[in-house]
Amino acid sequence: MVTVVKVGGSLVAEGRLQNVLSDVPDALKLDRIVLVHGGGEIVTRYAERLGKEQRFIRSPSGVRSRYTDQETAEIYSMVMSGLIAGRIVSELSRQGVTAFSLSGIDGGLIRAERKKKLLMVDERGRKIAIDGGFTGKPKYVNRAIIENILSMGFTPVISPVAISDESEILNIDGDRAASFVASSIRSNTLVILTNVGGVLLDGKVVKSLTIKEAREILPSIGPGMDKKIIGAIEAVEAGVDRCIIAPGNVEHPLTAALSGGVGTVVKHE
Repeated sequence: MVTVVKVGGSLVAEGRLQNVLSDVPDALKLDRIVLVHGGGEIVTRYAERLGKEQRFIRSPSGVRSRYTDQETAEIYSMVMSGLIAGRIVSELSRQGVTAFSLSGIDGGLIRAERKKKLLMVDERGRKIAIDGGFTGKPKYVNRAIIENILSMGFTPVISPVAISDESEILNIDGDRAASFVASSIRSNTLVILTNVGGVLLDGKVVKSLTIKEAREILPSIGPGMDKKIIGAIEAVEAGVDRCIIAPGNVEHPLTAALSGGVGTVVKHE
């Protein structure tokens, strides 16, 4: 069996990578691991250093996302696939784990449909449609690539950058990319590590949610966590046994999540 682990961009930005990655050797004793990473805050930081102002939009349902024009897509790919993936592979090597980094464009690993239009809410609360830019929705994962890497004893490290049918580089959401990877390789568990204790309601961590319950609370969940819940719902609906949304800033975060000690479990029932 295989566990897919999404390392949230907040953990990358806050310097928590080592805390998470130092737990991978012990997690590998329980299951094979595929890592998918985020890093949006790091992308924003480097884009601004390069003089490229970043624009964020909000959907009518309240989901906040980066507006990605072609230049931003190039910066996004550079930071995700180069800088962040390199850091992860280097740290895993330090932990004695042989890792193999690749982005969704490598070998056509992740194909995505380029969004033609995006519906957003402007500063006056009006719904308007804008050009979709270079943002994509995953539609295909070449599972054979991941399976071959795993069969050679490597731990795959996947950057959430996809390729379109027209061979364009596309920005895709990391949580939904991890969800799509997990369902495509028939993973039994998806772990989404973030900088909070799990899904919070009234300041308390919810231990478990059914898909129905997750959908019901979605409108009341703040930015960031909403995408994680969407990713969890999509993964479980597509055949993943469970998704665990758990803290990456605790001791042994990955093995704690897999043992049921922390986080929120989303499953069918």
